[in-house]
Amino acid sequence: MATRQKSVKTGKKPKTGSEIQVPKGKLGVMIPGMGAVATTFVAGVEAVRKGFATPIGSLTQMGTIRLGRRTESRAPKVNEFVPLAGLNDLVFTGWDIFEDDMHAAASNAGVLERELLDQVKPFLSSIKPRKAVFDRNYVKRLDGPNVKKGKTKMDLAEQVRQDIRDFKKSSGASRLVTIWCGSTETFIEPGEAHQSVKAFEKALTQNDESVAPSMIYAYASLMEAVPFANGAPNLTVDIPAMHELSRRNEAPICGKDFKTGQTLIKTILAPGFKARLLGLSGWYSTNILGNRDGEVLDDPGSFKTKEESKLGVLEHILQPRLYPELYGKIFHKVRINYYPPRGDNKEGWDNIDIFGWLGYPMQIKVDFLCRDSILAAPIVLDLVLFLDLAQRTSELRDIGVQEWLSFYFKSPMTAPGLYPEHDLFIQLMKLKNTLRHLRGEELITHLGLEYYD
Repeated sequence: MATRQKSVKTGKKPKTGSEIQVPKGKLGVMIPGMGAVATTFVAGVEAVRKGFATPIGSLTQMGTIRLGRRTESRAPKVNEFVPLAGLNDLVFTGWDIFEDDMHAAASNAGVLERELLDQVKPFLSSIKPRKAVFDRNYVKRLDGPNVKKGKTKMDLAEQVRQDIRDFKKSSGASRLVTIWCGSTETFIEPGEAHQSVKAFEKALTQNDESVAPSMIYAYASLMEAVPFANGAPNLTVDIPAMHELSRRNEAPICGKDFKTGQTLIKTILAPGFKARLLGLSGWYSTNILGNRDGEVLDDPGSFKTKEESKLGVLEHILQPRLYPELYGKIFHKVRINYYPPRGDNKEGWDNIDIFGWLGYPMQIKVDFLCRDSILAAPIVLDLVLFLDLAQRTSELRDIGVQEWLSFYFKSPMTAPGLYPEHDLFIQLMKLKNTLRHLRGEELITHLGLEYYD
């Protein structure tokens, strides 16, 4: 039953606020793609549950939220302010084209040290992949034996729906969330098959090539009223048919493409340039990456999907239409190179040509030696918990796209016709103000004039 929450630490009832159902029972996490990101996430959750690791990078676990005036010194942890599922409530399943259980998959991924993996081996070994929906026409550099068969894509969707029902029953979960941690699919333009649920279902029965495997998982999840997050730049749920289905079945959606390495840096630096009105003439970005993601992106079709996701960031942040002298002639180049020796430890190089007072040129060079899955894992955790919160919240569950979760994505989803907000700091303010709004707390504008009355 829905309950109206009280403000944290004040005892005051909120002036407004949404009805948020209490998170009772287990929360099932279903992951298409049990590779480096998924196994790092699940192993990390278990390590934190056992008490020998810290969930660094997770807003839901370590973040705080300021309430009221600065002089009030109210800053509860996020997971104390809104009723989120606890880590002990999480249960897991997934699909993958390879038959390795999560411990074997994590060992092969090479992200986590053997000592840590040994400590969570019994748990990881118990999570075995279900047969995956897969088609090499959409991911050309991978192939595996653990694949579903069906006469039509609708048959495959029904098999995934049955997997969802089976997992919910066997795990005892009261609620579910699906989060795509699979590979980047080849580039697909929105078409007629994507414009409505009716058209999409017809396309499923006709094996339409515009229906990619990730869309089949999304359709199956939303049909089962399960929220869906897309961690890759694939089109997946960013089509009218999925928006319609999400609203109809009160299953929130969000995406696309986890914001981890190089793009994270761009969304930190570019707002700074714009704030100081420093001009930008060029931004050259290249990456070397040796994991499965790097191998997949070595295919031009998959790279095109990723490139579209990465290139849109600067234009939306810098708004060249409003500042043509500063940002009207940017040369923006992105490269991704598959380099097996690097494994999951991606390296991103950025050469940034800026100009300042009187047009004098300057340069910034960034070399970010990051760990892709280490940066992605806390994003997965936060999205799972926040999507579950959205579905339990009267004001959010039936609106479809959860734009307030843009903070986590390279290419955020929005309502049709609305440009996405890419500025990391505005995204964080949007997220926290959404939480304040849900609990009936005053939104923080940072105006500050009230301190000088």
